Amino acid sequence: MKILAKIFFLLSLLVYSCSPKLTNLEFVKEEIAAYYESGEYDKKVNEIISGAVKEFESVKVEDSTAVVFDVDETALSNYQIIKEMDFGYIHEPWDKWIEEARAPAIPGVNNLYEFLIGKGIKVIFITGRKDYQYSSTFKNLHSAGYKLFDTLIVRMKNEYSLGAVDFKSKKREELTAKGYKIVGTVGDQWSDLGGLFHGIQVKIPNYLYYVE
Repeated sequence: MKILAKIFFLLSLLVYSCSPKLTNLEFVKEEIAAYYESGEYDKKVNEIISGAVKEFESVKVEDSTAVVFDVDETALSNYQIIKEMDFGYIHEPWDKWIEEARAPAIPGVNNLYEFLIGKGIKVIFITGRKDYQYSSTFKNLHSAGYKLFDTLIVRMKNEYSLGAVDFKSKKREELTAKGYKIVGTVGDQWSDLGGLFHGIQVKIPNYLYYVE
């Protein structure tokens, strides 16, 4: 019995030592805020963009060459409203924020956009935002510095329930059928970059939310 007790005790220690070390949610929020507000986030974005520019420099540009950008937490930052919502999601303030079209550009991503436009590459925005948010999204992109782009694609009513990969992959397939040659995708979620016709994948960090 003593041997069994010792084995049980050792197994208990092993299970305890292997169990996940949880952190209080408030501390996690503080860490995320520090990351975004200390300059570390911008530093990481700039590092990623620098690598992306090197990749796109070698792309042969034709009239139909295009790069697809996501909008939220890629072209535009919603950090202000997300922090105001205590890093959660509340429908009414989120929709109001989008309607007000006040989201600033993420500087590093805007630099990549300017580089691609200067190189003669077309820019297309595909976002999970919905059809009734098209006008405010268009206005926000323009005011944030994305003044030249071929098109902005949002979800129509019959697409509300589609998963992000299915929706965005489907739209890239449709664009390719129209004659676009998609050489890259830029997004903050892997679901922005997955599926067909993605080209060079540029993943922007996002520790605020996750979209499958």
